[in-house]
Amino acid sequence: MLSVSYPKNQLSELIASENRTNRLQRILLEQRQKSKLADHGLQPRRKILLFGPPSTGKTFTASALAGELHLPLYTILLDGLITKYMGETAAKLRIIFDNIDKVKGIYFFDEFDAIGAHRHSQNDVGEIRRVLNSFLQFLEQSNSSGIILAATNNLDLLDKALFRRFDDVIEYNLPDEKLAIDTFKNNLTIYSRKNIDYSILAEASKGLSFAEICKACENAIKHVILNEESNKLSMDILLTSIKEQMASHTR
Repeated sequence: MLSVSYPKNQLSELIASENRTNRLQRILLEQRQKSKLADHGLQPRRKILLFGPPSTGKTFTASALAGELHLPLYTILLDGLITKYMGETAAKLRIIFDNIDKVKGIYFFDEFDAIGAHRHSQNDVGEIRRVLNSFLQFLEQSNSSGIILAATNNLDLLDKALFRRFDDVIEYNLPDEKLAIDTFKNNLTIYSRKNIDYSILAEASKGLSFAEICKACENAIKHVILNEESNKLSMDILLTSIKEQMASHTR
């Protein structure tokens, strides 16, 4: 039910808006200064909900927080957690939260809407209500030093009772022009040429996620390497790569 890794990523590697970066830095500051907060009867943020479109940095955020705090990252595997047998999923959730209370780490519930779906949805069944009620109870009772991260692409599917149980709810968006330019520059540093117009690249890639822009850059670099054109990274090659990525995006 749990997959463990030991990331070395840093938050500085995440290209994000100033507001989101500041909110993530605040989580790190509170975790690092938790003894000072404890002196005043306060606790650091440790139950965080991340929401937004796919490939906008939610999973990387989990890795970066683990890397910054030198903690293991435990990813909850939903295929091992959710079963068709009545009561079994809730029992497995209890095991996970028992582990959270015993072993300090970052615990990442990805695709969280599979657990936290609205209890009054048309597809609701009694077992889903029991699982969500169990999660709400476990989350509220959890007072360990471990950090619980939940991520979803579909905020509207989540039950409203969840939001007040989290210490922070952080939105992730597709890159705007500035962040798209930063992403291109970050991925093309070694191959940067005076003939590259990053504003045109950002406009051409509008609608792509951070990960999709990185993929377009990688494909363009592969092209020049395999064709022995490492000094010939051009706008045409980059725009073609973006166009191909855009076609994959819209399928």
